[in-house]
Amino acid sequence: MSKDRKAVIWLAGVFAFGLIIHLLSSILLPFVVGMAIAYFLDPVADRMEAKGLSRGGSTCLILLTFFVAAISLLLLLIPLLQTEVIEFAHLVPKIVEAGQTQIQPYLEQLRADLPPDAMKGIREAAGTYAGKIANWLTQILAGLWNGGVAVFNLLSLIIITPIVAFYLLRDWDAITAKVDNWLPRPNAPTIREQLLAIDGTIAGFVRGQSTVCLVLAALYGISLTVIGLKSGLLVGIGAGLISFVPYLGAATGMVVGVGIAIVQFPEWTTVAIVGAVFLFGQTLESYVLTPRLVGDRVGLHPVWIIFALLAGGAVMGFTGVLIAVPTAAVIGVLTRFSLTHYMASDLYSGHKDKNA
Repeated sequence: MSKDRKAVIWLAGVFAFGLIIHLLSSILLPFVVGMAIAYFLDPVADRMEAKGLSRGGSTCLILLTFFVAAISLLLLLIPLLQTEVIEFAHLVPKIVEAGQTQIQPYLEQLRADLPPDAMKGIREAAGTYAGKIANWLTQILAGLWNGGVAVFNLLSLIIITPIVAFYLLRDWDAITAKVDNWLPRPNAPTIREQLLAIDGTIAGFVRGQSTVCLVLAALYGISLTVIGLKSGLLVGIGAGLISFVPYLGAATGMVVGVGIAIVQFPEWTTVAIVGAVFLFGQTLESYVLTPRLVGDRVGLHPVWIIFALLAGGAVMGFTGVLIAVPTAAVIGVLTRFSLTHYMASDLYSGHKDKNA
């Protein structure tokens, strides 16, 4: 079989796989979460199995510990955050009013400096774009709801995820061995090498970035609570947990935190301290946490991560967000592999053309 024919077959297979994933995206959430749990707990199961415990016993013990710890954490956080969520809902109108008060003098000055026709055009443009933005946000929220937190999917997440995680974790080695047997024999070593690179990229990024997010959530939450900011724990934890999107956590936390501080505190010193917390957190993330815990070895540029997350959310809702980073890792590894071969080929160097 010619190389061109093989390439066509591989591309057709990838396209068919992507199409199936897209068509089934509405039911994939519990399977994606279960697979992620099994993937990250497999090294623990391997170590326990090496010490003499059966694979089934290791799986039961690990998953029981994992879900008990997760549920205990939720039960601990929900009472703490419940009051803050209600308090934050009451603060939102005051934040909006304070923002309008701050910006009103500038609007008045702008209205005085511009002719009436120009102001009319600005109002019309603002109304048009505001409507488009509201419609866009509504579509995104609707997509997230339909793709991730609808009642049926929420129930399936609670019921199906532990089952999927159990069977995948128990049979992980057998599944990977079976897939390895399906690889074309002449290309098996190369494919295994790329799969190891993909595994290292995903594991390095997700494990490292998860640690970064937890550290920032603790830093922001504790700092804002000590300062006395209303809903500070909620804002801090939220900003930390969304820090897997580069710069989004600190930027969102600063906007919301400073907005609450302006409403709550009469003096600007405390408002500045709230802003400084997020500046310090972003600096710590950029120059200490990310280089040490994530590093450059994963090969995922921040812009590429942002694009992957937005694209995944737009195409497949919440499920797309979950698989965005693994997909970005796969594409990144395969792109680097292709570029390496291209730059070592005659197509890049042009040696054959010169000899001709």
